Amino acid sequence: MTTLKLGSKGEAVKTLQAFLKITADGIFGPGTEKAVKDWQRSHGLTPDGIVGKNTWAAMGILNTDNAENTEMTNALDIKKHYMPTNTYFPGPVKKQWVFLHHTAGWENPYQVIDMWARDNRGNVATEFVLGGQSVKDGNTKFDGELVQAFPEGGYGWHTGTGNSVMHRNSVAIEVCCMGQIVNGKTYVNTPAKSDQVIKLAKPFRGFQYWHDYSDAQLDALKGWILFVAEKYNIDIRRGLIEHVRAKGADGFDVIDAKAESTPGMYSHTNVLRGKVDMYPHPYLIDMLLSL
Repeated sequence: MTTLKLGSKGEAVKTLQAFLKITADGIFGPGTEKAVKDWQRSHGLTPDGIVGKNTWAAMGILNTDNAENTEMTNALDIKKHYMPTNTYFPGPVKKQWVFLHHTAGWENPYQVIDMWARDNRGNVATEFVLGGQSVKDGNTKFDGELVQAFPEGGYGWHTGTGNSVMHRNSVAIEVCCMGQIVNGKTYVNTPAKSDQVIKLAKPFRGFQYWHDYSDAQLDALKGWILFVAEKYNIDIRRGLIEHVRAKGADGFDVIDAKAESTPGMYSHTNVLRGKVDMYPHPYLIDMLLSL
């Protein structure tokens, strides 16, 4: 069996959960982690919540089926590229909201984080950044690569809504994307590859053409949303998703009822009228409605 830990998914997790006599949903969340720690503690093992070689062996459920013993999880591959400690707020704070942004920046998530670290506006950052494809030359080196900018429990300025509970107690992600495209060019006047430009059925915030979110980004974003929802017990169907169900693409507009009073998942566009991140990409909408 492969090593399992918080965020792992798949049949191997179900096998583990069945052994522990807990709900076998195939998602290694906080409940599964606690059950593993309790089992490890009661059997004289280090209670780290990680099911590796020693824990599998102690459980006695390894077998000789090589196909079953290979990697069977879809755990997120999260790279760590932490900012200096004085460039974010360490917390810890309770996470109750999820926020989706795109960067209006280039494809390299590490460069985005380094830019925040040099930023003189204060502690501006989101905990996670998702790499993309280059709108200039099609480079996909960082496409779908998920990077963590500071340790969990911390936060940075990201909503622009003031020092509210919603702002502090949210976990957020920036998807590398150049945003709106006007006359074939980005907002910094660089030509955009035509195969990375999508035309919306109707304009959003005054723009009809946008830098496309890639399939790799949408797949990684879905995994990340499910991961943080399970990790922090956040009802991601409140907020953006319920408004998209009711209004379609218009669900990305500002939500009348204040988001501060309703924990859930929101786009930056749901809380500030002047923002354009994220935009109602049809495949993004399909992904959100599948959650």
